Amino acid sequence: MALSALSAISPIDGRYRSKVDALGNYFSEEALIKYRVLVEIEYFIALCELPLPQLAGVDASKFEALRAIYKNFTTIDASAIKDIEKITNHDVKAVEYFIKEKFDGLGLSNFKEFIHFGLTSQDINNTAIPLSIKDAMNDVYVPEYLVVLEKIETLAKDWAHIPMLARTHGQPASPTRLGKEIDVFAVRLKEQFNLLNDVPSAAKFGGATGNFNAHKVAYPNIDWKAFGTTFVQEKLGLQHSFPTTQIEHYDHMAALFDALKRINTILIDLDRDIWTYVSMDYFKQKIKAGEVGSSAMPHKVNPIDFENSEGNLGLANAIFEHLSAKLPISRLQRDLTDSTVLRNVGVPFGHTLIAFKSTVKGLGKLLLNEAKFAQDLENNWAVVAEAIQTILRRESYPNPYEALKGLTRTNAAITQSSISNFIDTLDVSDTIKQELKAITPANYTGI
Repeated sequence: MALSALSAISPIDGRYRSKVDALGNYFSEEALIKYRVLVEIEYFIALCELPLPQLAGVDASKFEALRAIYKNFTTIDASAIKDIEKITNHDVKAVEYFIKEKFDGLGLSNFKEFIHFGLTSQDINNTAIPLSIKDAMNDVYVPEYLVVLEKIETLAKDWAHIPMLARTHGQPASPTRLGKEIDVFAVRLKEQFNLLNDVPSAAKFGGATGNFNAHKVAYPNIDWKAFGTTFVQEKLGLQHSFPTTQIEHYDHMAALFDALKRINTILIDLDRDIWTYVSMDYFKQKIKAGEVGSSAMPHKVNPIDFENSEGNLGLANAIFEHLSAKLPISRLQRDLTDSTVLRNVGVPFGHTLIAFKSTVKGLGKLLLNEAKFAQDLENNWAVVAEAIQTILRRESYPNPYEALKGLTRTNAAITQSSISNFIDTLDVSDTIKQELKAITPANYTGI
């Protein structure tokens, strides 16, 4: 069966492919191969610039032609490497052989044994994958995150002065403002994003067991640690992890995934709150002509965007959790479990991207039902009891909490009238009584 949107096993490559297509440039098999080619080419150029004596004859004018191998990389190139892999049964070795063929075409045949010189596969994988993640973060994730943040911040400003009955433990509580409650999520997101920016993109580069053994035995007078650090940090723009085993220790990558998970968790919280507000009739939703809310109930307009977002964020977090828990653990100097796990790095990014778009879409469909906000406040005059007893405390009134408790903890309805009558019974000045009567559920919203 040919792979298509209808035959794909994963919904990321099927139903939702159009929403995550940009991630293919970073997390597809073709993308991984391209990043491997990039690292191999840049490594060879760095050896020429060192320079190694045997590479002194390489014309620097060839460097751009070498870089063109990965800059102009095509699906045909990726397929050629996969064909080589069928013979080698080794994905990184296939990349090396592919580049050697390119060297022949560039008149560099005498130097092709310095492709992959002194390296192990993980020197390529543990630079290519962090680089692809870094690029995906900058090119795809961050722009999508900023769209979500901007939408939340805009709604927080638009709704800044909408009074709203708060609910703690699901019960009526001191009133708040809708905009402030939305702004809580914006601040939380920004704080976690700042932590995210502090996580370095780390890479391992040091030979078979991380000690530059092969490099040192061949050229003992070169400072290979300095070379590796310069190559990783200045050429690739990553942080050089040293010392390591054969593989990157993945601690920083785990921190990245944990940070992404926290951002997703905040959005799950937002999705559930908005879903609840919709169920409380605080929001209506814009209706699109032709859409069906239910196959059986014509009246329904379901908050499906928030449900879709919550579900995809949950999937993303489950995978991010496994990645961050598993990757830093490897038996002795290396086992292969990280390899197959890392091939799934793009999956949680895909689910996250789907969720971001769904949340933004859902927020864009909300219609404020101000009448319902006002009705809930009017139906819950008991919430001003906190304000009244606090002013009475200020005035040294005896047992104010107990006085209000007796009024409010009954099954009788608490209304503006019953509150006003209660205030009239208090032994305080008329000025204080007027101050107390001026408090309403709609204006008792704090700062």
